[in-house]
Amino acid sequence: MAAGMTDLRHKLDSSYRHLGDRKRKPFEDEYDSSRRRRRPSFERRSFEDEIEEVKKIHEGCKQCQLFSESECREIEKKIDEVVEIGKNGKYKEHTVDKAPLRNKYFFGEGYTYGAQLAKRGPGQERLYPHGGVDEIPKWIFELVVSRLEEAEVVPKGFINSAVINDYLPGGCIVSHVDPIHIFDRPIASVSFFSDSALSFGCKFSFKPIRVSKPKVCLPISRGCVTLISGYAANEVTHCIRPEDVKARRAVIILRRVLPDAPRLEPSTASDHDRHTSASRHTPSHQSSKRDHHSHHHHHRSKDSSPTSSRSERERSEKDRYRYDKDKDRSDRERNGKERGRSEKERSSESSPSRESKRKSPVSVENGSHASRSSPHGQAKAEDTKTSGKDDKQSGLSPLKRLRKEEEEGLKREKTEAVPPKRVKINRHQLSKS
Repeated sequence: MAAGMTDLRHKLDSSYRHLGDRKRKPFEDEYDSSRRRRRPSFERRSFEDEIEEVKKIHEGCKQCQLFSESECREIEKKIDEVVEIGKNGKYKEHTVDKAPLRNKYFFGEGYTYGAQLAKRGPGQERLYPHGGVDEIPKWIFELVVSRLEEAEVVPKGFINSAVINDYLPGGCIVSHVDPIHIFDRPIASVSFFSDSALSFGCKFSFKPIRVSKPKVCLPISRGCVTLISGYAANEVTHCIRPEDVKARRAVIILRRVLPDAPRLEPSTASDHDRHTSASRHTPSHQSSKRDHHSHHHHHRSKDSSPTSSRSERERSEKDRYRYDKDKDRSDRERNGKERGRSEKERSSESSPSRESKRKSPVSVENGSHASRSSPHGQAKAEDTKTSGKDDKQSGLSPLKRLRKEEEEGLKREKTEAVPPKRVKINRHQLSKS
């Protein structure tokens, strides 16, 4: 035990003296269970509180059946025209926002939201610069807004922003609160094409998509006007669930943008567009997107300068090395083929043809007409007779003998083709001699 340390507990306690008040207590102290950290307990809301919240939501919602069947049909034709114009790409870039089973069409004012935000969270939404979206169509003022003003649902001149949401069966919009720092209250919406429901206080989960039970589910019929304000608009989220869209449905949302609402600057908006271009494009736009990028890449390759990026230089060097490597391989293969062809030609010139091989045994055994007709042939026949006797003595057939002669001839050619060895001559020996 070290000097001055009579007990291991004192040693451990002394190592924590530099912590001051937070130093470790000696082990003699009794453990106090009250000092144990406890997880914060979330009190479950009582039934009375839930009923009170439902009342607040209902107080913030107002509905009225304002449009007749004929008026709905007329407005629905106009909505179809808007959809067709959007398909043809005749609207501005920020007017149309496409998503699976749901398309949005912004008129008057548009804003960033959801995946378009560079920084997520409430209060980060921003309006696009003036002129970023198309103006509100005249038919919305004539057929929809004027009726709301006549019925004193909204004050005259209150509406300066309109959004058309076009849902396909199974489409939805997740739980959200319309940005308080951008839009005034109340928020008006008119439903068309089919009936649906507006749900409050739901929670969404994805892959697969699931929605929790709503606190309030407000039925919405075709041609119905719905106003939300107060607690229903500001303190609780609202959504459209997939199970509540059984047929095609469209809604026109009419709002007033606050005069002091935050807005993107033109330069910031262009940077934001580049940042969110991947999320804004749908599969139908992928081909045009690829063409757009390839077009810019073509211009970059034309305008390339010594100040090009390092990655591009490395890529060009790799391509050049790969090209040289492939070229060397093809040259080697071509040289190998030519070398093999020349060797075959040399061997065919040195060895007799197949026909001579086939005829030679016949001429040896039976005696051919050519061997008897000339003196040279007679001499050759005599040689073959003598060689035939040697073959009988050695046990080789005439064909095997010819093959043996070919092998010997090839060996002889190889030895003749080898250049003579260089001999080193010592100059001292030459001088002595």
